[in-house]
Amino acid sequence: MRTHPPLRYCFFVAALSLLAACGGKSNNDKKPQQQSGRAQGPVRVDVYLVSPQPFAENIEVPGSVIANETTEIHPEVSGRIVSLNVAEGRQVAKGTLLAKLYDEDLQAQLKKLQVQLQIANTNEERSAQLLKIQGISKADYDASLLNVNNIKADIDIIRTQITRTEIRAPFSGKLGLKNISPGAYVTPATVIAAINQTGELKLDFTVPEKHTGKIKLGQVVGFTYEGSNKRYTAKVIATESAVMENTRSLKVRSLIQAKDAALLPGAFAKVQLGFDPDPAAILVPTQAILPQARGKKVILLEEGKAKFVDVTTGVRDSSRVQVTQGLKAGDTVIVTGLLTLRPDAKVQVAQIINK
Repeated sequence: MRTHPPLRYCFFVAALSLLAACGGKSNNDKKPQQQSGRAQGPVRVDVYLVSPQPFAENIEVPGSVIANETTEIHPEVSGRIVSLNVAEGRQVAKGTLLAKLYDEDLQAQLKKLQVQLQIANTNEERSAQLLKIQGISKADYDASLLNVNNIKADIDIIRTQITRTEIRAPFSGKLGLKNISPGAYVTPATVIAAINQTGELKLDFTVPEKHTGKIKLGQVVGFTYEGSNKRYTAKVIATESAVMENTRSLKVRSLIQAKDAALLPGAFAKVQLGFDPDPAAILVPTQAILPQARGKKVILLEEGKAKFVDVTTGVRDSSRVQVTQGLKAGDTVIVTGLLTLRPDAKVQVAQIINK
C-alpha cells in the first residue's frame, strides 16, 4: 500500500519556496535603486576663448567677359545686296564698307537733279544780271534763287539715301560670322554680322546686396576663366545705379588689365573679391555653431555649467565662422561634446583651444 508524506512536511516545503522567491525579488529591486541614486559627474569638454581677431572677407562670384564695344550690324533700309565684304573673324577699321545695297534708281535721280541744278544756276546768274540793270523785279530773282536752293536740298536728300545703302563698320573691331550672302534681300531687322572691339575687354559681375558698400572705383579684382588656370586682374570702373530687385545684387563693371588673344568675349569667369579686413572680428570654430529650426546657437561655459546662447553669424572660411551678435570678447565657447550637453549641465574643461 502507497503511503503519503505528512501534511506538516508539505507546508514546510511551500514556505521555503515562498521565502526564496521574495528574497530574490527584493535583491533585484535594490540594485537599480542603488544605481539610480549614484551622482553623475561633469562632462569633459574642450573650450575656445573668444578674442577679437583681424578677419579679411573673401568671396567668389560669377562673371562674364565682354568686349569693350559690341554691336550687331543691320542695314538702315531694305534692299538687295549687290556687294558683300564681310571678312569673317578678321579685324576691320572703322568706316570699312561691309555691304552695298542696290541703288541704281537713286543714282539716276541724282543725275537728273544735277542736270536741273546746272540749268537753275544758269537761270539764277542771268536773273542776277537783269536785276542789276533793273530788267526784272527782285521777286523774280528770288524765285530763281529759290529754285536753285530747292534742287540742292533734293540732291542732299538723294545723297543721304545713297549713303544709307552703304553698310560700314561702326568702329574698329573683329567681325564675327556673316549671316547673309550676296544677292539676299535684307531689311533693317536683318543681322549681317556682329562686330566686337576686342582690343580692350571688360568684366561684368554681380555682388550681393550686403557687399555693395564695399565696392570702390579703382578696386582691383582677380579672376580666372574656364579652360585656363591663368589668373587675370581687372579694375572696377563703374557700378549699376540700382540693385537688381530679382536677385538683390549689384552689377559691377571692370576693365581687364591684360591683353590675351585666348580671352574671348562671352567667357564665363570666376571672380575673387577681397574686402578690407575687420580688425576686431569675433570668430569661433565652425563646429561650435549649432543650427536650430530658427536661428543658431552656441554653448558657453559659465560658472562650470553649460549655457545655450542665440547668435547671428556672418561670413566664414574653411574653419571659422564670424559671429556678429550674441558673443563678446572673453566668452568661453564649448566646442566638443555638444550633442551630449543639456542646459545647466555641469562641465569640466579638458583642453583650451587657441585657434
